[in-house]
Amino acid sequence: MSRKRAYRSKMRILADMMRAIQSEGEEGVGPTKILYAANLSHDRLTQYLDELIEKDLIREANPESDNRIYFLTEKGREFLREFVRMERFSEAFGIEI
Repeated sequence: MSRKRAYRSKMRILADMMRAIQSEGEEGVGPTKILYAANLSHDRLTQYLDELIEKDLIREANPESDNRIYFLTEKGREFLREFVRMERFSEAFGIEI
C-alpha cells in the first residue's frame, strides 16, 4: 500500500527559509543552513533566495563575496508574523496551507 506524500506549498517553503534566517538572529545565516533547514535542493534554494531578495523579504550581505550571509528585512519579519497568523487561522478550520 502506497502512502501519499504531502507536498509543501511555495509559501510554506519560503516561510521555512525565512524562519531559518530568523532563528540565527542578528548574525545572519549562510546558504547551507538555509538549505538544510528548509530541506531544499541547491537549485531550488538559489531560485528562492533570489526571489526573496527581489521581493525585499531578505537581504544578502556582501553579494560579491564568497561568504554569503542572509538577513531578514523588516518586510520579511512582517511577512512571517502574518504567515503565522494565517497558519493558525487555517488550522482552526482544518485547512492546510
